Amino acid sequence: MSKQAVIDKERRRGDYVLFTDKISWVGFLVLLQLAFLLFAYYKFREHYIGVQAFMSFVSMIVVVYIINRPINPAYKLAWCITILFIPVFGGLFYLILSVNTTRRKFRKSVRSAVNYSTKHLSDNTNTLEHIEQVSRHTIPQARYIYNIAGYPPYENTEVSYFSSGEEMYITMLEEIKKAKHFIFMEYFIIHDGIFWNSILDVLKEKARNGVEVKIIYDDMGSIRTLPAMYYEELRAWGIECYCFNPFSPTLSLRLNNRDHRKITVIDGITSFTGGINIADEYINQRHRLGGYWKDSGVMLKGDATWSFTVMFLQFWQHLSNQKIDYKKYHRTCKDIVGDGFVQPYADNPLYDEVVAENVYLNMINRATNYVYITTPYLIVDNEMITALTLAAQSGVDVRIITPRIPDKKAVFMVTRSFYEPLTKAGVKIYEYVPGFIHEKMMIADDKYAVVGSINLDYRSLYLHFECAVYLHRCKVITEIKEDILDTIEVSQEMTYENCLALNKPYRLWLSLLRLYAPLL
Repeated sequence: MSKQAVIDKERRRGDYVLFTDKISWVGFLVLLQLAFLLFAYYKFREHYIGVQAFMSFVSMIVVVYIINRPINPAYKLAWCITILFIPVFGGLFYLILSVNTTRRKFRKSVRSAVNYSTKHLSDNTNTLEHIEQVSRHTIPQARYIYNIAGYPPYENTEVSYFSSGEEMYITMLEEIKKAKHFIFMEYFIIHDGIFWNSILDVLKEKARNGVEVKIIYDDMGSIRTLPAMYYEELRAWGIECYCFNPFSPTLSLRLNNRDHRKITVIDGITSFTGGINIADEYINQRHRLGGYWKDSGVMLKGDATWSFTVMFLQFWQHLSNQKIDYKKYHRTCKDIVGDGFVQPYADNPLYDEVVAENVYLNMINRATNYVYITTPYLIVDNEMITALTLAAQSGVDVRIITPRIPDKKAVFMVTRSFYEPLTKAGVKIYEYVPGFIHEKMMIADDKYAVVGSINLDYRSLYLHFECAVYLHRCKVITEIKEDILDTIEVSQEMTYENCLALNKPYRLWLSLLRLYAPLL
């Protein structure tokens, strides 16, 4: 190893230590704020007899407010029980978290950028009409995504499916090397290692040669994987970079709203998405959980890439606080002929509806033969449980694959707690034995599929910024089905009897965990 390489390694090690210290300091400051609030309350209570009664009244008002908010009932229940359990302090705590100026500014900025960007999406009325002629069953889904989220369907798009991170990594690297105009990358996690460093070497060279390179990473997602202020290091190499929603020591619900999307856009023609972050475990060069990391993704070539370009630029506008010239990045691909309909879409917690969950529910409710699902987490609300159980009880073959090896033990226990009601209704659940399955996919009836970043849990469906692509009558749907069936072959089925025995010793603990699942 060269002297410079040793210096760089030591510098990175120092940055990691500093970043770990940042986590510790932020945690300390948050706890300090909580301690101050508790101290202030108890001091007030000693001198003012009416403080306790007043704070209890405030908590009651907050509970009424929460009950009347248009949010998921599970969230309402979790917060209401928390506040009523500690009535004096609970209401005040919720108000401090919710009524936060930085949170309001954040939401206003993101909403403004999203509203501005969707004006530049294509008006594909002809494609919608074509879909209606081909299939009356899928047109409601396509119209829903278009009418609510603003993202249209496309025809002139080729789709390639990757059944592992290793496969996608090789192709992504080759496509990035071909870039002539611009490269956009947006990821929840970027981790220093073989995957990222090989791409970074190409990005540096491209930036030196005049290619526009822009990077967005989530600050919380990468808090343990990148050095402090890593964006400054990238900027020094000519790569434009921002971190999304920086982690701060203030008590605010804003910290829940993470950029969980996985997007790469190359020259406005080629794009990638799926469950794969830029870290070595995703290509099995690092075995973080002791087994094989199963993930998947897709590559789009053609008109549908425009939607992913718009998604990236909307966050770039929010972070840079500058108006974007969208026309500069728009490409048309009439020479590319696809074999089905491709509809990328985004979901975010600022929408009035839970688009990601409703897309899943539409697929489940309209399925007549089968629904196959892969997800690392299975923490679902009553609507999703009802849809899955109703489909199974109606004769639809419903299968769900989850991990056998967990990455978060508490979340894993909550996931397993949902097995019992689902398997009792006839849903087949399999745990992936070789390792951890991280892919997020749903496929139905050989006709429809969703591949993206969206987990079947509260965080993905209600709190995070997410993205996915809805596929209809594309050839790759057959490949996705074959991959899922191959995965089932190396998975163990969790029967209803298994689930009863599994959950019996922990029923009380699991009941509490499920109650607070929306807040995990």
